[in-house]
Amino acid sequence: MENTISVKNLVKVYKIGQEKVVALNGVNFDVAKGEICCILGTSGSGKSTLLNMLAGLEKPTAGEIIIDGIDIGKLNEKKITRWRQKNIGFVFQSYNLIPGLTALENVAMPLTFRGVKKRHRKRLAQIMLIMVGLGRRMRHKASQMSGGQQQRVGIARAFVSAPKIVFADEPTGNLDTRTTKEVMELMVRLSKKHNHSLILVTHDREIATYADRIITLRDGMVVSDEHKNIKITCVEKSKERITK
Repeated sequence: MENTISVKNLVKVYKIGQEKVVALNGVNFDVAKGEICCILGTSGSGKSTLLNMLAGLEKPTAGEIIIDGIDIGKLNEKKITRWRQKNIGFVFQSYNLIPGLTALENVAMPLTFRGVKKRHRKRLAQIMLIMVGLGRRMRHKASQMSGGQQQRVGIARAFVSAPKIVFADEPTGNLDTRTTKEVMELMVRLSKKHNHSLILVTHDREIATYADRIITLRDGMVVSDEHKNIKITCVEKSKERITK
């Protein structure tokens, strides 16, 4: 199976005054095209840092992140911004909708950055909103929608430009149990339908069960890698790790 993401010996160290904080400590894994992969971990495990690395929002201290043959850590700011616009979609815990825009305008926004003509991006946004069950809410603003509806808009926005990878950062953290189930099933369905790779980042084991695969982080290291019906416990040599 073709890999979309290859992470090799990834290290991220932050300097805070005279202290060095090791957030990621020699992380290795691949993600296949169309795979739904969950990065699972408690607060401080390194999962949010890893998401930022994979999305090109921060540069590695060491190691490589190869996405479709490109080492994104070596791209300059202009190139990485253009790369994100072309290849990446985001679903956020807090929705991150623009309050003054309608659902339709929020969903069409990523297409604006990609130079899609107004008429075409409006049509694509309409189709996506219908797919997420908001065909009658297109003209509503965020303040007129429930949390679940706002997250559906966020999902439509993430998928509208047909990105290669969608990152979902604690996507159900502000939702009730029933809405959480609906939102997760929606993201999985869209990912499978369009063969997008979906990277879920969460601390919630129940959310992780929606994934094809669960990579668990602890103290910046991969401690287990679970595929459907297969679990691999990762035992790393201490000499290959940074001493904090």
